[in-house]
Amino acid sequence: MILLLQYTLIFASVLMLVALGGCFSEHSGVINIGLEGIMVMGALGGALMMKFLPGTTSAPVMLLAVVLAAVALGAVYSLLLAVAAVNFKADQTLVGTAMNLLGTAAATVFVKAMNTAESVDNVSSVIQYIEAKKAFLVNIGGFEFNWFMLLALLALAASYVTLYKTRFGLRLMACGEHPQAADSVGINVYKMRYAGVLISGVLGGLGGIVYITAGVSEWKFENGVAGFGFLALAVMIFGQWKPTRIALAALLFGFFRALGNVYTGFDFLKALDLPSSVYNMLPYIISLVVLAFTSRKSRAPKAEGIPYDKGQR
Repeated sequence: MILLLQYTLIFASVLMLVALGGCFSEHSGVINIGLEGIMVMGALGGALMMKFLPGTTSAPVMLLAVVLAAVALGAVYSLLLAVAAVNFKADQTLVGTAMNLLGTAAATVFVKAMNTAESVDNVSSVIQYIEAKKAFLVNIGGFEFNWFMLLALLALAASYVTLYKTRFGLRLMACGEHPQAADSVGINVYKMRYAGVLISGVLGGLGGIVYITAGVSEWKFENGVAGFGFLALAVMIFGQWKPTRIALAALLFGFFRALGNVYTGFDFLKALDLPSSVYNMLPYIISLVVLAFTSRKSRAPKAEGIPYDKGQR
C-alpha cells in the first residue's frame, strides 16, 4: 500500500507539472501539443547533469543543478513553438507534433553519439544515474519521499497565485480569451504568448526529469516518455485549465498509472490474472473514457490555437 501511494504521488507530480505547463501556454492562446518532446529534452538535460556532476556533489547542489538543467533545456526547446506560433503564425498542432517527433529522435541520436565517443562498444541510448538519483530521495518509515513531490506542490501553489492573484496572470488569461481587447488596453499579446510558452517549457522540462527518475536508475531515450505528455494534456482538459482541478485530475490518473507498477502486491488484482500490459494501459484507457464524457462540457480559452493578427478586430 505504501508503494502504491509512493508511485501515485510521483506520477501525479509529473502529470501535474506538465499539465500546468500546458495550462499556461493555452491560457496565453497557444496550444502546446509538443509537451512530449519538451519532457524528453528536460529529461535529457537533467540526466546529463546527473551523469557528469562529480559523485561527491552534495544533495542540495545536485538537486538544484539537475532542476536548472532540465528547465533550461525545456524552455529553450519550447522556443521552437513560440517562434513558429507567434512570429510565423504556423499551425500550432503541426508544430507541436513535429516537436514530439524531433525531441525523441534528437535525444536518442545525441546520447548514442556521446556513448559511442566514450566507448566504441557502447552505442546504446542509455544514460545511467544510479548514485545521483539518491540525492532526490529521503526514506521516511518505509515511504520513499522524493523532493520532486515538494517541487510539484510548490509549482501548483505558484501557478494558482500567478494566474489568479497577479497582474501578469490576469493579462496572460486575457490574451487567451480576447487578444484584441487585451491589445487595445496596452497589453503586448506577442510577449505574453512567448511567456506562456516558455513557462510551459520550464514546467514540461521539469516534468521530464521527474518522470525518468520516478522508478529507475537509468533511462533509454529511444523510449521517449511513454505518452505522458499527451496524458498530461488529458489531465489539463479534465481539470478545465484550472490548477486546483488539474491537481485532482493528476492524482486520479497517477493512481491508475501506479497500479501498473505495483499490481503484483495486491492479491485480488493478481487473482484476475491479467497481463501486466493491461495495467500499464489503464491511465490511457481512463483518459479516453473521461474525455469522452467530459470534453463536451470543457471550456477552453476562446482564442487558443488562433494566431494573433494585430490588424483584426
